[in-house]
Amino acid sequence: MSAPAGLILLDPHPRRLDRIFDEPTKRRLERLGRVLWHDGSPAPADHLDRHLPHAIAVIGQSSLDRARLDRAPHLRAVFNVESNFLPNIDYAECHRRGIPVLSTAPVYARPVAEMVLAMAISLARRMHEADAALRVGREFKGDNHDSFLLSGKPLAIVGLGNSGRALLPLLRPFSREILVHDPWIHPSVLRDQDVIPASLDECFTRARVVFLLAAVTSENAGQIGEKHFALMQPGSVVILASRAALVNFPELLAASARGHIRAGIDVWPEEPVPADEPGRSTPNTLIQAHRCGSVPEIQPLIGQLVVDDLENILRGLPPQRCQRATLETVSKLRSIPVGAWSLSDTTRRP
Repeated sequence: MSAPAGLILLDPHPRRLDRIFDEPTKRRLERLGRVLWHDGSPAPADHLDRHLPHAIAVIGQSSLDRARLDRAPHLRAVFNVESNFLPNIDYAECHRRGIPVLSTAPVYARPVAEMVLAMAISLARRMHEADAALRVGREFKGDNHDSFLLSGKPLAIVGLGNSGRALLPLLRPFSREILVHDPWIHPSVLRDQDVIPASLDECFTRARVVFLLAAVTSENAGQIGEKHFALMQPGSVVILASRAALVNFPELLAASARGHIRAGIDVWPEEPVPADEPGRSTPNTLIQAHRCGSVPEIQPLIGQLVVDDLENILRGLPPQRCQRATLETVSKLRSIPVGAWSLSDTTRRP
């Protein structure tokens, strides 16, 4: 007896199906095959193993080593809806078999871009501090001696991935001097995007605001620290909104505490943020609890991107909406699963 065709396995935890799949998108997905809906907890291993032999797609964060891939001869695509590339998949074997491994990370790019720009403006003008002072009767009374404009200032982006590319058009009205450091992108490609390829040292030396948006890799973990902050003009701004492991976090806080820089921080070495985290009380900071990318209206886009690309794949066309794991770089990524605390609430982002 031939195996049933077109089985689509759902393992979206910690995502909630009702948040990432609206009704029209659910109906579109069900037209592509028989969907095994699963919600509320990670799919049990025996459930996955039982159904993998008939699966054409896995939507979720399921572990897929070589042995499991051997059990999935019809598999056409894997979609990570947590929006990370996690080290629980044999990417080389997927590549060899022509199975694209895809992430829905692009849906968070625009919310992150808007939020980090807002944080930079608030830090440059001390808006959040002025608000807090006024509420307790210690208003600044027009004292803006250390405020500055973003307009006309050199600005820098470290990491021109999804969020960096979304931020770029938002910065252009402010500056014609936008530096970009991204060692995975050829300088000629950067110049074609009308930005200035730069080293890390150049970004921190020249820019008044540096946006840290790079993924954490085996090559850059902890790379940014005091020597870079010391290069900045006093009172300049650093925005950290990708992963905390990109920087030497104590050195970031120390540079802020002594007033050399102002830091906008959305990501932390430990999340949930511990009650005794020093960053909670460090001056010259604007802090958030890993929420830059989360706006409720963008959640259904996750399902829409998945279905768009699965439609293409089943027609024999390449995926075009999600981010595809690139074999040459995915092994260098150091993403870790995001805790359920940040994924069960639509006010936070992955």
